Amino acid sequence: MEDVLEVYQRPYDPLRPVVCIDETNKQLIKEIRIPCEPGHPEKVDSVYVRNGVADVFMIPEPLAGRRETVVTQTRTALDFAEILQYTSALLYPRTEKIVLVTDNLNTHSPASLYKAFPPEEVRRLAERFEWHYTPKHGSWLDMAEIEIGIMSRQALGKPLPGRKAEGL
Repeated sequence: MEDVLEVYQRPYDPLRPVVCIDETNKQLIKEIRIPCEPGHPEKVDSVYVRNGVADVFMIPEPLAGRRETVVTQTRTALDFAEILQYTSALLYPRTEKIVLVTDNLNTHSPASLYKAFPPEEVRRLAERFEWHYTPKHGSWLDMAEIEIGIMSRQALGKPLPGRKAEGL
């Protein structure tokens, strides 16, 4: 726990941004609407249609007030590896090192990179990150999880019928 708290106390350094990564999923539910008639407002039936699941990766940089979300179809080691590459190549291409805070889910490790990339790229990507893990049962220390909670309450609180845009 102290390691993560120490990371959060570092002064802002644009060449070594502190970035958190976590993910959640959202069940996609298509509501059945009963059309309105004159004198009767539109109603939503309590019956709904399950329409799959979308996984949302949250990538905030707390000290910069920046956050990025990426929607994927799954939450696998391959997805996490692609999120790391996306973070490195597109979000922070000019930084010296990305200080990464994440929970210790089994897919949240440099080993996931081997499922997606050749060894040379794995080494290059793994060295772009300075890895910091929240303690077991302490994933609430990952600020990405806090951002996910806010997003879930404010934006994802109502049913979503499906995915409109593809992730990576």
